[in-house]
Amino acid sequence: MKKLNLEHKTFETANSIASSILDDAKKAMGFVPNMYAKMANNPALLDSYIHSYKTFRQNSGFNSVEQEVIFLSVAYENECDYCMAAHSFVADKASKVPTEITDAIRSNGIINNEKLKALSTFARIVTRNRGHVTNQEIADFLNAGYNENQVLGVITGVGVKTFSNYFNHIAETSLDTVFKSREWSKS
Repeated sequence: MKKLNLEHKTFETANSIASSILDDAKKAMGFVPNMYAKMANNPALLDSYIHSYKTFRQNSGFNSVEQEVIFLSVAYENECDYCMAAHSFVADKASKVPTEITDAIRSNGIINNEKLKALSTFARIVTRNRGHVTNQEIADFLNAGYNENQVLGVITGVGVKTFSNYFNHIAETSLDTVFKSREWSKS
């Protein structure tokens, strides 16, 4: 039995705020992700997520590869099948993350790039421990070549991705066909 019976909103069935966001997504991506269509049941939810996602992408202090490392690491810790598949696809096609790095995160393996390994580790620790990190964990992150502003950027990335991970758990969002090639399950 489904946890929620959310309507798959469209431009026609969503309110004006959500409809505009869905239209923008279709123009930018060529389709409306199932997650957005379900989030559109509550315009505040969809609008908050989209705004947080965009500002993270534009203002976090991380390049696109690092952003995907954060998103994938958080999705792994939160066991979000939908976001692991979607961000693996984005990592491959748009952010150009080396496949061996994406696959290492997906399999809880070893990341061979020391700086990205430190980023993934820190994002996972922040997620797993709900923000309770030690001075040594922060020092390890900083010693890998990151700065204090980027500690705050990781918090932003964790927040954005946890937002969508929790939504997908509750809504049981079905995977879009475009992401099927990177389907994932932690089990």
